[in-house]
Amino acid sequence: MRVFPVASLIAGLLFVFACGSNRIVSGNQRALAPLFDGWPPVIVWAWQRPEDLSFINPQQVGVSRLVETILLKGEGVIVEPNLNSLRVPVGTKLMACARIESAPGFSATLSPSQAREAAKQLASLARSPDAKAVQIDFDATDSQRDFYRTLLVELRQRLPRPFPISITALGSWCFGDDWISNLPVDEAVPMLFRMGPDRASILLRLEDGDDFQEPLCRQSAGISTDEVVPRLPAGRRLYIFNPNPWTKATLDRTAIISH
Repeated sequence: MRVFPVASLIAGLLFVFACGSNRIVSGNQRALAPLFDGWPPVIVWAWQRPEDLSFINPQQVGVSRLVETILLKGEGVIVEPNLNSLRVPVGTKLMACARIESAPGFSATLSPSQAREAAKQLASLARSPDAKAVQIDFDATDSQRDFYRTLLVELRQRLPRPFPISITALGSWCFGDDWISNLPVDEAVPMLFRMGPDRASILLRLEDGDDFQEPLCRQSAGISTDEVVPRLPAGRRLYIFNPNPWTKATLDRTAIISH
């Protein structure tokens, strides 16, 4: 496997990641979740299209692959598998990801039984080939929070131990909104792209050197190749989204920008 032409920059990410993951924390801070120890400092999302990521170095880059989309429709749970191909080198750390959405034009009951059924479907992610963790992408509204909590508690009970759970998180969940603080997950990835009305204030706080108030959000960050990369504290694992097919050049360029 070839190393990246920007290996020195990636090495810098590796260095600050290692320093951050071994730092001493105080107060309500906590170190990186032990279940994610050994994961690369960069994770790329492989979304709803074929991806050839055979060029990545597994020691530096992992992959979170969208395996399925779960649609909540009335009391039902509809699973739409992602059948697109994915090529990665042997030894790549893989995360099985699922997106949760409400079916357009239908109201979900958000009942405990619907949460249990969704968790049952999500537990199957652990059986995805070579998956070492699961990730849930759900932009839960205020009215969906109890449902999401019930789902995650049920999912944790169904997954083998130890098996890491990652969730994506709106930036507002990490600043001043503590509803995720007791969720049974190992990390919450602040999504710092495609943000809504809170975008300017969140980016300004990060630029001023503030950190997320929620400890679960202090382990990683989600960025995109087509948006300005915000200032982040050292030692954060980067999840990178690309609206276009991945190429080595795009990954190299993003690594330069995010360093």
